[in-house]
Amino acid sequence: MQDATSIASPIYYAGLMALAQQRGLKTIAWAQGIGPLNKPITRWLTKQVLLGCNAISVRDQASAQLLHNWQIEPIVAPDPVWALQSDTPPALPNTDKAIVAVVLRSHPLLTVNRLQILIQALKDFQLKSNCFILLIPFQPAQDRAIAEQIAVKIQQDCTIMSIPNPQQLKGLFKEVHMAIGMRLHSLIMAAAEGCRCFALSYDPKVSQLMSELSLPGCELQDLPHEPEIISAAWLAQLEQPASEPFKIQSLVNRALIHQQLLRETIIKD
Repeated sequence: MQDATSIASPIYYAGLMALAQQRGLKTIAWAQGIGPLNKPITRWLTKQVLLGCNAISVRDQASAQLLHNWQIEPIVAPDPVWALQSDTPPALPNTDKAIVAVVLRSHPLLTVNRLQILIQALKDFQLKSNCFILLIPFQPAQDRAIAEQIAVKIQQDCTIMSIPNPQQLKGLFKEVHMAIGMRLHSLIMAAAEGCRCFALSYDPKVSQLMSELSLPGCELQDLPHEPEIISAAWLAQLEQPASEPFKIQSLVNRALIHQQLLRETIIKD
């Protein structure tokens, strides 16, 4: 529930929950990220429907703190995607080169100028690392146009790959050498599968993940103007080990708390 990208989204989802509550149905706010909520109306609506929920779990401390300010105490556990079972992905490009997955999405912070800087950085990075660029539109309706713009500029050793099955999508990150991602769940999937990550943050939740896992990256609004600076950071990360397996396993284990809460709430009389 957030209104940073659109006020329509929290109004729509709060409206669905309110309608269900009026009809006496159980409602569960499951594994939510709450906020930012900048408008008074969206803050009020969100608080009211959460007060009527049978159970609430959130996936980060910032969401938990916001609810605590409303005298609501949720269950706090890592994003459930940490615990998603991965599956074998479709065949990756037939290449001996290191494959680097790139996940960008449409967003006001990804301006035309910043996208061009990133494309130039990818070209420089590819030249110096001799890697294969695999463009992954997580949500094709939002992401594919950007992937196509990049593919046109890079041309060689670059392709677009859409994987609708989330388990196979997660499994892909076990097969690639590094992930450069904007989307939160691209970074979670990659880290969970032991893949090196570099974050391009457009959202506080991505920044929080960067802090929690000590992931290298940068805020999009602070993106360097020089593509060489960005490609140098990617080159350095390509040589680094992935996240610590013990820390990742702890996140995977704790993410199952959401599943337990769901089961207990559904079967409760």
